[in-house]
Amino acid sequence: MNREVQAVKTIVKLYTRKGCHLCENGKSILLKLKEKWDFHYVEADIDESDELTEKYGIMIPVIEVDGEEVQFGQIDEWTIEEALSKTAKLLS
Repeated sequence: MNREVQAVKTIVKLYTRKGCHLCENGKSILLKLKEKWDFHYVEADIDESDELTEKYGIMIPVIEVDGEEVQFGQIDEWTIEEALSKTAKLLS
């Protein structure tokens, strides 16, 4: 049997809110990494959900890679890139 396995793209999610300078910094880092790594970028504004506001209100920004929280607050490129190296592919 010849079965094709379709690769699922890594999903990187940024939990954010308007007026958050740390969130803007995190977004800049993710967009820079997107030039090097193949992943799907998603943003979630925690103010649009009471549940997310309760969960992440004082932690933002929060970055998840494939559903796993990898960093919050002060975001650094190295930590996110290390997480991406486990699931995402480098762009050619």
